[in-house]
Amino acid sequence: MTAPIKVACVGAGYFSQFHYASWTSIPEVNLVASCNRDIAKAQATGLPAYDNLSLMLAEVTPDVLDIILPPIAHAKTIRVALDAGVKTLICQKPFCQSLAEAKDVIALAEAAGATIIVHENFRFQPWYRALKAALDKGVVGTPQQLTFRLRPGDGQGPDAYLARQPYFRDMPRFLVHETAVHWVDTFRYLLGDPEAVYADLRRVNPSIKGEDAGYILFDHPNGVRALFDGNRNLDHSADNHRRTMGEALLEGTEGTITLHGDGSLWLRKFGSEQKVCVQPADTWDGFGGNCVHHLQSHVISGLLSQTPIENVAASYLRVIEIEEAIYTSASTGQKLKLGPP
Repeated sequence: MTAPIKVACVGAGYFSQFHYASWTSIPEVNLVASCNRDIAKAQATGLPAYDNLSLMLAEVTPDVLDIILPPIAHAKTIRVALDAGVKTLICQKPFCQSLAEAKDVIALAEAAGATIIVHENFRFQPWYRALKAALDKGVVGTPQQLTFRLRPGDGQGPDAYLARQPYFRDMPRFLVHETAVHWVDTFRYLLGDPEAVYADLRRVNPSIKGEDAGYILFDHPNGVRALFDGNRNLDHSADNHRRTMGEALLEGTEGTITLHGDGSLWLRKFGSEQKVCVQPADTWDGFGGNCVHHLQSHVISGLLSQTPIENVAASYLRVIEIEEAIYTSASTGQKLKLGPP
């Protein structure tokens, strides 16, 4: 594939603003159209606007289709795109509505010679890239445990989520399916695929259908454990609670690295009280350290240079398998061992 790469988008809801802004800032991309069932929202992007996906794909023939829609629309949209001959698709997470549905559309894509990349962007946040580099360099010695405390503070009261993403309220599976999957993937990126999981989930806000708080314990290779401690009703110390959405602690035999709500990372060596800045506070524009842009730039770079792209859908199936195990653990009260990917 050569530049410029033609990109079209389907979806013009709240989060799509970050996608459109990123595409327009990548020199190798020509953003050609927007599609949304409410065509006024597509028109508001300033691009050629459509409310019929098949018509848009036929008229603009994009190299890449960016699917910025909720899971309920993923499978149908992917099928329409494959029928139109689109060979590269980027699809928002959570990917599809179930493991079976995800496997089905991946098989269709493979048969069509197409590639689906899941837009799982948290591993592209600059603090996690820096944390991975520190791990690879052995900065904390032998890692033993990683904790993330999700505290966005946006889930209280009868109006929770209505202003930004109201469909959150009606999701029967919420905290894990919509939110914690970010850290399932990020923990995999940092520590490798987990070998077992245990989960204790609950609903705190009675105004929503799904769970919004809970603990998930992961057993990773080499005896490393990770804990996701999530509660969308509580907050953390930050001027922007959606930047990191919480705080993290990576602990090893030779030191500890702390992630603060401003996106900074601080290293304290074992036995010391002094802290050294590993990653300065976030100064990026855009959501979550501009992780949407980092992911989209990574995809374009991979397409142009024919280098491996992270989070292709076949690999991302592991995240969905782990998610299913988490819900099974929560319903049975048992720790579950995970089979091979």
